[in-house]
Amino acid sequence: MLQIENTIISDDVIEKKFACNLKVCKGICCVEGDSGAPLETDELELLEKEYHKIKEFLRPEGIKAIEKKGLYYVDEELDYVTTLVDGKECAYTVFDTEGIAACGIEKAYLAGKIKFRKPLSCWLYPVRTKDISDLKAVNYDVWDICKSAVLFGEKHNVFAYKFLKEPLIKKFGKEWYKQLKYYADFSNKK
Repeated sequence: MLQIENTIISDDVIEKKFACNLKVCKGICCVEGDSGAPLETDELELLEKEYHKIKEFLRPEGIKAIEKKGLYYVDEELDYVTTLVDGKECAYTVFDTEGIAACGIEKAYLAGKIKFRKPLSCWLYPVRTKDISDLKAVNYDVWDICKSAVLFGEKHNVFAYKFLKEPLIKKFGKEWYKQLKYYADFSNKK
């Protein structure tokens, strides 16, 4: 374990290799799971403010689910999460011609319509964060549907913390990431 500021980081975050391989997994993480994507408190307001711009990028099924159930809901763990379509995929999920799932929110962002890229929990995966008293735990989550990402990361020698540089900086800041990288580079040379 490593502590940086008020975070406790699992060694797996810096030691495990991981790089999404969408051609293999088809973005199944947007479809599988017990509930929707976890949302940060500020993301709730962003969804409410920007939904009218995001809507044009969504599938009819997603729009219908959102209009019926809302932009998000509180799941069994009392977390705010994205709405699901018939208890399956995230309502913000879109599919390309090859059947690869992607985020409709991110499509709106990439088109320059909004400044909110996508839920940070999605962008950070396989890293998950959890508040524990005054600290935030930063853990590496193991999910069998991401085996191809682990193999792809190993094949191309990409550590999870490097693959997740941009979202980690978004969540914790540049100085935090600089400290993480320093420790990881030292640790991984052993």
